[in-house]
Amino acid sequence: MGAHSKGAARDTRAARDTRAARAGRPEPAAPAGPAAAPSPPAGRDGYFDLLRAVALVRVVTYHTFGWAWAGMVFPSMGVMFGLAGTLMARSLRRPALTVIRGRVRRLLPPFWFWGLFVVTAMLVHGWMPGWQIVYWIVPLGDPPGSAWAEQAWEIVWYLRTYLWFVLLSPLLLRVFRLSPVVVLVLSLVPVVVLTYAWQPPEGRLGSALTDLATFLFCWLLGFAHHEGVLGRLRPLAVAVASLAALAYGGWYALAHQSAYGGTYDLDDNPLAQAFWSAGFVTLLMYAKEYAGLVGPSRSRLVTVFNARAVTIYLWHELALILAVPLIDRFWEVPAFEKYLPLESQWFMFGVGWILIGGFVLACGWVEDVAARRKPTLLPGGRAARMGA
Repeated sequence: MGAHSKGAARDTRAARDTRAARAGRPEPAAPAGPAAAPSPPAGRDGYFDLLRAVALVRVVTYHTFGWAWAGMVFPSMGVMFGLAGTLMARSLRRPALTVIRGRVRRLLPPFWFWGLFVVTAMLVHGWMPGWQIVYWIVPLGDPPGSAWAEQAWEIVWYLRTYLWFVLLSPLLLRVFRLSPVVVLVLSLVPVVVLTYAWQPPEGRLGSALTDLATFLFCWLLGFAHHEGVLGRLRPLAVAVASLAALAYGGWYALAHQSAYGGTYDLDDNPLAQAFWSAGFVTLLMYAKEYAGLVGPSRSRLVTVFNARAVTIYLWHELALILAVPLIDRFWEVPAFEKYLPLESQWFMFGVGWILIGGFVLACGWVEDVAARRKPTLLPGGRAARMGA
């Protein structure tokens, strides 16, 4: 998204030191985002870990309040795909098959464990599955489900998209290295084609193609960060290109509300989502390269969010669903009815996080098992920092 500089003269000393340190860091234990995140060992990137934690908080916030503007304030999914792309490119210094096998191993057991409860609940409530239930084993397509539990299972689209990006990454990285900046810019073309020139088919194939096209730029931007391409770009070129992408994405979202259910919500608008996320995530990643930004690498809270990212993402909707009948029971207690803001969504938000914390304690150990680590009740101790 811009021209190459003639050298590293514009880089700050902090940025150069950051890149030098990153070059010698050990391979992290898992990819970014809900697809898998280990306990942060020494050498993890605190800035990226902080972004991932903020992204997860924003996801829960959006699913609680439904604010259409939340995606513009912080496009969580674009951020998580960008971070995952960075770690995937770093991992591919090892044999591709080994990397893919490791990613899939870390993803599927937490998904199966969560899916066991969701599928069982749907069956008890009269759901009759067909052969498509195989997508609950390997989510290469959207798994089927009943309307009764849609709020719980509709979030699997992220895992499906992540899995496809993981499988395609060896090829994508080869293509990217042929001409990094050109490939990065052209990665926005598919979503434009799907919007203006070709209507994707209905069903699983169309959904998968649309999501891959929407977040392809962010995934490749992660490649650009790891390969050092992003840090070699001129600040002015990056700023202009990023602001142009933000402007186009924002304009398209606002100007085409009628075509997307009367809302400017980026989650309903692939083209707007793609361009807004492209501009936003580029600025976040370039800021790290140019200014050498760091995050709170010793924060226990950030450590827990990253080590239990899969658990938080998968179980947060169930927590919000269960918060409703739980709060209904509070109305039966006179003191609660008088002194607690039971009608407030903020109260439900707080109860939801308490339940999420419970799921982290009860179910988070599955992530440790999937990553072949010693299961722990709550990550972040000395063993976790050492990468155990």
